[in-house]
Amino acid sequence: MNLHVVIGFGPAGAATARLLAGQGQPVRVVTTSGRSPEPGIEHVACDASDSERLIAAVQGATAIYHCAAPPYHRWADAWPPLASSVCAAAEATGAVLVMLGNLYGYGPVDGPLTEELPLAATGHKGRVRAAAWERARKLHEQGRIKAVEVRASDFFGPGVTDGGHLAARAVPRLLRGKPVSALGDPDAPHSWTYLPDVARALVEVAGEERAWGRAWHVPTEPALSTRQMADRLAAQSGSGPVAVRRLSPAVLGVASVFSPLLRELKEIRYQFDRPFVVDASAYEAAFAVRATPVDEQVKATVEWWREHLATTG
Repeated sequence: MNLHVVIGFGPAGAATARLLAGQGQPVRVVTTSGRSPEPGIEHVACDASDSERLIAAVQGATAIYHCAAPPYHRWADAWPPLASSVCAAAEATGAVLVMLGNLYGYGPVDGPLTEELPLAATGHKGRVRAAAWERARKLHEQGRIKAVEVRASDFFGPGVTDGGHLAARAVPRLLRGKPVSALGDPDAPHSWTYLPDVARALVEVAGEERAWGRAWHVPTEPALSTRQMADRLAAQSGSGPVAVRRLSPAVLGVASVFSPLLRELKEIRYQFDRPFVVDASAYEAAFAVRATPVDEQVKATVEWWREHLATTG
């Protein structure tokens, strides 16, 4: 059977590994500290930015899913060696490299985001993500590796906690009927990519040779504003309507002094100050995965959060 290696065990890496294991595929997960084994998944401790160690850790792989990400405030210095190491591992093993990307690389644009847009980001986080894919794409074109990138908008759904805009900072408050704060305009249309759909897309393109060599957008439901999503979550939870308040630039500035995460969010404020809409029609025309209906997304997310809060306090 084919060995699938998942690098990183954050929300996307965990969802991808568990999806593969559920399909009966042998799965190895590579993380810095390792983890206890779980059914169908082998966990290996390895610093993925160390190419020699990573090559040893992925031996036998037919597919490598790059779902790891350095701490948000360390992207500028930590992404380049990680990207280089992962590409080296793909070249050494011959495995197809499936990269989980985001939409930062495009920078601010007018209109829906498509894969044909240039990677013209001006912020350092956008540039570093664009450079990671450009490295892999060039190696693919040279015939040295097989690579594909799957790009998602802001994650939403079961398992998305600290890093999500509709996650730990919002959902527990919504469940209690308390107001939530939004980055940018709470009424601007925004695309939210459902985490299980991310995993399904990553796995699908790994097995589709015609997908390799380019980037694809994960199928994503039509854009809804932060306020509309909050209303749906509150209605599903039974907590009733909740207030959604814009986080003012002044408050964000003060909070950024104490929070590296909030400080880094300044660069991507544009994604929430105006419409930020993903076009995934190219993927949908070529492959089978479709976005989960938003009502199903909301129901599963509320149920997951209730269980998560009950077990973690």
